[in-house]
Amino acid sequence: MLTHPSIEQSPALSREEAYRLIHAEGTDLVRLLERASALRDAHHGRTVTYSRKVFIPLTNLCRDKCAYCTFAKLPSDPAARTLTPEEVLAIARAGAAAGCKEALFSLGEKPEELHRLARRQLEALGYASTQEYLVAMCRLVFQETGLIPHVNQGVMSRAEMAELRPWSGSMGLMLENVSPRLMEPGQAHFGCPGKEPSLRLETMAQAGELCIPFTTGILIGIGETREERVDSLFAIREVHARHGQIQEVIVQNFRRKPDIRYRDRDEPSVLEMLRTIAVARLILGGEMSIQAPPNLTPDAYGLYLLAGINDWGGVSPVTQDHINPEAAWPKIDELAQVTQDAGFQLRERLTIYPRYLLERPDWVAPRIRAQAQQWIDETGLVSQKFTTPSPATPLETTE
Repeated sequence: MLTHPSIEQSPALSREEAYRLIHAEGTDLVRLLERASALRDAHHGRTVTYSRKVFIPLTNLCRDKCAYCTFAKLPSDPAARTLTPEEVLAIARAGAAAGCKEALFSLGEKPEELHRLARRQLEALGYASTQEYLVAMCRLVFQETGLIPHVNQGVMSRAEMAELRPWSGSMGLMLENVSPRLMEPGQAHFGCPGKEPSLRLETMAQAGELCIPFTTGILIGIGETREERVDSLFAIREVHARHGQIQEVIVQNFRRKPDIRYRDRDEPSVLEMLRTIAVARLILGGEMSIQAPPNLTPDAYGLYLLAGINDWGGVSPVTQDHINPEAAWPKIDELAQVTQDAGFQLRERLTIYPRYLLERPDWVAPRIRAQAQQWIDETGLVSQKFTTPSPATPLETTE
């Protein structure tokens, strides 16, 4: 049976105990969920957050070939493309009109390294690299709409992150899994140079050195063992311990799709997600923000609150989830009701978490901070008067 020590006296979870807990079943699983929920409540109370955002799929060309990805397109696919600045701005303006505060740039990783089409498309737009174009589009969206960019570009160098920092509030890179075994032939990350765990951990570490609020997480159901999930969560804990840059950790479940190599793989069950989320909470501690996507378990996502999450992630009233296009976002009023039915209050946050906005001013570029302060209240969350749809008010910004 699992013990249930007081939160104040609970030591950091050891790797050996985590290996045991990740297999919890029956009464032990119930106690695990109770322990994780109590730790969440001790640090976050009964508030659960989400970010109202618009998704901008800047390019769906990519150098990686993940076995579970439907987002990336081959150059031979008629749908393979890079958005024009006009298209980017149209999406952002629609998001601003719907009350969004965040513009999430999702894109394939360094496609010009592999695909001639990507190089031609960038050249036609007047740019030499995806990085250069991304910086320009973050700046355009922020200056024209006031939306705060969050960047998911894949593995980045220190110089690339430094270039993006003035025009983005936060950045993200899913670790997915720390095991190099998944890079082998037949595994999920075979043929994916950007999924090398050491490179991903290096990007995360450099974000800390540059004082960039960062999002990461694990993807479960891609052929990893439960112990490899634990190892991945400990890797996140260790990189966060150096600089405190990890603002949220996502536990995401694999979903089958008809056009992927893993189309016949089993999806993780709800119980598997609950078990993994609870162990993540105990490994990462009460202060860490832990989220799980509601749209990937549409009939049961409310149960995630039993496992210790305190955030639903980004939800868009405008754009689909381009990574999982088959999985519609819940309507925000539905999300609020599900959250309330479980005894919690739903609050909107920005892409930058309150602890960085309120306690670590050097972690946010001045122009981004000024925009954020127009929206937040004394808690660092979005003021209630800005939670209904209304156009964002862009700032006049200068270099």
